[in-house]
Amino acid sequence: MSSAQQQSGPVQEHSGPVQRDPGQWSTLPDCKRVLVVIHTLVYGRRLQDLLHLFRADLRVSVVFTVAPHAFNSGVESVLTELAGLVLPWEQVCRTDFDLILTAGSQGMEQLRGPLVRLPHGAGHIKLSRPQDAATRTVGGLGRRYLTWQGRVVPRAFAVAHREERDALAWLCPEALPITEVVGDASYDRIALGLGRRDAYRQALGLRDGERLVLVSSTWGLGSAFHRLDALLPRLLTELPAERYRVAVLVHPNVHAGHGSWQVRAWLAAAGGDRLTLLPPQCDWRPALIAADFIIGDHGSVTLYGSMTGAPILIAQYPFRSVNRDSPGAQLARTAPSLSLSLRLDQQLDYAAEQYQPESYREIAARISSEPGAFDANIRRLLYRILELGEPAHRPEAEPLPLPQPLTGKEF
Repeated sequence: MSSAQQQSGPVQEHSGPVQRDPGQWSTLPDCKRVLVVIHTLVYGRRLQDLLHLFRADLRVSVVFTVAPHAFNSGVESVLTELAGLVLPWEQVCRTDFDLILTAGSQGMEQLRGPLVRLPHGAGHIKLSRPQDAATRTVGGLGRRYLTWQGRVVPRAFAVAHREERDALAWLCPEALPITEVVGDASYDRIALGLGRRDAYRQALGLRDGERLVLVSSTWGLGSAFHRLDALLPRLLTELPAERYRVAVLVHPNVHAGHGSWQVRAWLAAAGGDRLTLLPPQCDWRPALIAADFIIGDHGSVTLYGSMTGAPILIAQYPFRSVNRDSPGAQLARTAPSLSLSLRLDQQLDYAAEQYQPESYREIAARISSEPGAFDANIRRLLYRILELGEPAHRPEAEPLPLPQPLTGKEF
């Protein structure tokens, strides 16, 4: 027997894959352990906005996991881009963490450690699905999103606006003590990016004087996707080719639920050099800032468009499935409604003529009641839970990256 065997005991045979302990053999074993739980591409994008807060802090070690979800197809691309350590879901459910970050509620009761729940969209616009409960509630704010067997699961629920905290007083009052208003990362990064609009337009390949129409669709029944087969070809035929480009942003859940090949196939009749289907893993915010017009529905992207100064047209809006008190519903009552029976160029001109900046600024102000303060607020919350002093520098929102050119090749 070798000296190594004498010191460590007999060699054990393994009958399956080795399960790696997050702290086993680590170079910095005394770090606080943070778990980032990614359910979908959208949730992952939300949580990516937090990661820079731990940068250069050798007291903190971050690992990732993919949580069970019907739309987690494509999450691997986010994790590959991050090049982080990914642990199996079954393993993290048996492991203690010092902090857990999630933008979704599915499976959170199985995790071990103080959990911070964040919204995965803006404005809590949608109602829960009819099949999920006898009484529909505001998506993300009801008891089914924050409790398990009568117990509040998160250590903290970080919301963007004080209106959302007020709504919890009747939707889930037991969650009020753990709810903190921190602001919205996308709001802050879009606000910062408005000053770089020319750089984003140049990166997208837009010519001087060329107008970009961004068509955005959320997922599910009532989304604008149900009209795209009729809308997109008309945008290309009715808008002058020398003046307009069109970019289409389809919610990643549509790609995850049907496959990107199928999405491209459904929209193939509208393909062309002037129209680009943005890939589901892209950061949509630079394209939103660069847009001259936005055609959307009840998704978060359309609501964020109220920040940009671009005229908005509503292509589809399922009022019975929307929180009527949300800023998204206010936007639908304010923006003109798109009609497929009228010329589209004339409707864009009308939207521009009728645009009232003060009305849209009022709507945008309801996205975040802590403008510019998300990074400071959320870092204070996270480090308090970690029981660590914050790093000795002011946290600031990071500039959005330059986008890839609109090539028209995604179809």
